[in-house]
Amino acid sequence: MKELDDKDRAILSILSRDAKIPIKTLAGEIGLSRSATSERILFLEKSGVIRGYRADIGQLNEGLICAFLLISLVRTPSLGVLDRLAAYPEVRRVSSVSGQLDLIVEIEVPSINHLNIIRDRVATMDQVDDVTTSIILRRDIDRGDASLAL
Repeated sequence: MKELDDKDRAILSILSRDAKIPIKTLAGEIGLSRSATSERILFLEKSGVIRGYRADIGQLNEGLICAFLLISLVRTPSLGVLDRLAAYPEVRRVSSVSGQLDLIVEIEVPSINHLNIIRDRVATMDQVDDVTTSIILRRDIDRGDASLAL
């Protein structure tokens, strides 16, 4: 893959802030023609630097409680646990991590009672050794999946 230059980085920076910016406007901001800008975006997409575009919806129901389940497994890998977690619609994201923990599971639930039910179900899975729950009080910085390392 070719090395990214300043124009590519400028495109990525602008698109990470506003993925719906018109090509004409983007081209004007970086000082290239529309066709040259389109070619660069196409290259960035095909090379996997730009993996997609998304709508960052936010919380539709202000009553939702977001929490992390910090999970230690009996042994890894434990694909059965991942399959069972994927079956819960409350599970938003599962990350395998290094260190004392094995999985960090982000969930959204309508109540503390619902959180407890999900947590108890996860804690009683055969391959789960321990679960710690951390409720998200506030998101001070949230770049979502749109953040790009430049």
